Amino acid sequence: MRVLVSWSSGKDCAWALHLLKQRPDVEIAGLLTTVNAEFDRVAMHGTRRATLEAQAAAANLPLWSIPLPWPCSNKEYEQRMAAALTRAVAERIDAIAFGDLFLRDVRTYRENQLRSTGIVPLFPLWDIPTPELAPAMIAGGLRAKLVCVDSTRLNPEFAGRDFDAHLLSDLPPTVDPCGERGEFHSCVYDGPIFSSPIALEAGEIVNRDGFIYADFVPVDSLITDPQGATAS
Repeated sequence: MRVLVSWSSGKDCAWALHLLKQRPDVEIAGLLTTVNAEFDRVAMHGTRRATLEAQAAAANLPLWSIPLPWPCSNKEYEQRMAAALTRAVAERIDAIAFGDLFLRDVRTYRENQLRSTGIVPLFPLWDIPTPELAPAMIAGGLRAKLVCVDSTRLNPEFAGRDFDAHLLSDLPPTVDPCGERGEFHSCVYDGPIFSSPIALEAGEIVNRDGFIYADFVPVDSLITDPQGATAS
């Protein structure tokens, strides 16, 4: 089964990829991601394209990037995604895997998107209790930075921190350990899916409408992009 992994740059999709790579019936065909074309970054996460490319290289997988305009209507998003799915069908993709954990409305939306294509949606992490999943990721060697924090749900000081045991112990009880309700988003820089860690240098931290973005720049890109761009 040829599988694309829906790739946000964060820990959940990375762990979904890790689990899929252990299945003998699965061939990972690539990482599928959407990028805000105005800022050249992943929406919500604010992850730079250079980081996405470094992740794909470390995972030894092709990156399927879907540029989205800004602002982007739901109609435009679905048109761009439909074009990517047409390509996927042409390249004999059997399934797309998502890192969703327990939000039923999100899962239903993805299932509806794929229903007419013949491509099967996979949810490798579905219904794994997040208080068990989060420490299992860390124990398994996954390393990530918190790159976006919703300041209405979590203290802005969490932005830029490592996703580790100390962070989990510091999270308030109202926050999901995996941030599944949007409390935070992450960017993976090491783990069992990568051939080597991605060296990241911390950049600025900005507040955009209550979302706190911690920018991280791949060290290898500093030579060609010394100033960087502001987070989306």
